[in-house]
Amino acid sequence: MQHPDSDSPGSVPEVSVCVASYRGAAYVREQLESILAQLGPHDEVVVVDDASPDDSVDVIRGIDDSRIRLIEQPVNRGYVRTFEHALLESRGDVVLLADQDDVWAPGRVDAMRRALANADVVAGNLDLLGEARPISGPLGIREWRLPRVGRRAPIRNALGVLGGVMPYFGCAMGFRRSFAHRVTPFPNWLYESHDLWLALVGNLAGEMVHIDDVVTLRRLHDSNASPSQPRSIVHVLRSRLLVLRMIVAARGRRGLSNLRSPQRKRGS
Repeated sequence: MQHPDSDSPGSVPEVSVCVASYRGAAYVREQLESILAQLGPHDEVVVVDDASPDDSVDVIRGIDDSRIRLIEQPVNRGYVRTFEHALLESRGDVVLLADQDDVWAPGRVDAMRRALANADVVAGNLDLLGEARPISGPLGIREWRLPRVGRRAPIRNALGVLGGVMPYFGCAMGFRRSFAHRVTPFPNWLYESHDLWLALVGNLAGEMVHIDDVVTLRRLHDSNASPSQPRSIVHVLRSRLLVLRMIVAARGRRGLSNLRSPQRKRGS
């Protein structure tokens, strides 16, 4: 693995994939291989390891592919700050997020690049790895999918996030480089749910689109960062207060000027 010379021809990637690694030795190779299979020769995968106590770093180093850029944090900072670090290190015009323990569905990169031709942020859907069925949601929802309307219903989407019923997962999201200044730096009080922060900023800026595609196959195991079991009432209330704080902060960021690529075409 090498950090490409930024002065060499073709060294600036079109697509950057950002991965936060922590105790992922059992799964990270399969995930990275599913990502690399969809990237071009000059794209990159930025993996920031959050001081893993297992051999995650050795597994990643063992993948012989120069598109992987491995950054080792000397101390554990938590997954939110680790993802932020990866985002800040990325250089591509299209930035895609990935968890260490899932597998990318075929066609993800192409589907998200098409969607980002006319929007700044895109979110897709998840299926369970090995089961070919959607994940389940709260309130008895058996097939938890994003509604087809995206930028046409930003307030409804934001209220869905507040109510905990809108399935925005960072591992199924991406955005354009021109959007990065809106979401970074993350608020210093953001200790969880960076994916909801991205979704809220995107929605309140009127730049979020949803695609029907299943873009990530989610692996369920005991160490998932996003819990698959219901949380306590106290935790739910605390997380809803955090979302309210995100909404206020996201409204403040929506007025930032948005620099757009001259090649980009805007949809209606």
